[in-house]
Amino acid sequence: MEHWGSYLRGRVLEAFGRREAAVAAYRATLQAEPAFARAASRAAYLLTLMDRFGQAEPYFRRALEAEPGNAATHFNLGYALDKHGRHEEAVAAFREATRLRPALDRAWYGLGLALAALGRHREAVSALHEAATLQPMNPHAWYALGMAHHVLGDEAKFKEVVLHLVRFDPKMTRRLIQESGASDLAYLVRDLAV
Repeated sequence: MEHWGSYLRGRVLEAFGRREAAVAAYRATLQAEPAFARAASRAAYLLTLMDRFGQAEPYFRRALEAEPGNAATHFNLGYALDKHGRHEEAVAAFREATRLRPALDRAWYGLGLALAALGRHREAVSALHEAATLQPMNPHAWYALGMAHHVLGDEAKFKEVVLHLVRFDPKMTRRLIQESGASDLAYLVRDLAV
């Protein structure tokens, strides 16, 4: 039971924004119960937020060794890997997260971004389409999907994305139009204050 006390202390510390102390509590938890996946996962997550991925990665691996079917941990590992430029490994982690939990929209989004970073835009379109379908009001997913279509030269699909996005996020639409150089669609957001 000692490990539960340390774990719960970590959660409270985390809730109060005391990340270092929370990580210390999770480490104490893991000393008492080495296979406690939740503590390893939380430590990994916090260390990643503190930009200490070198320390976080072993905790991710430990959590996944204890609970290989945890889609959220696969997602968090993918996010951390992608953030540190390890896109190919991130793709594998995101794919596993989507396999385990197909409705995990953020994993589809992460997968799409990692694939795009690798220049695999056709695959990125598929993943980003899934993310946008699962979260139809997520402007970031739609923006990324639009950019992937633009890079592929599929201007009809790009325009579909723009026309969808402008209905609920005109500012993101303007950004997409500007960054893609699609000046022919600028009339859709012309009246938007700069």
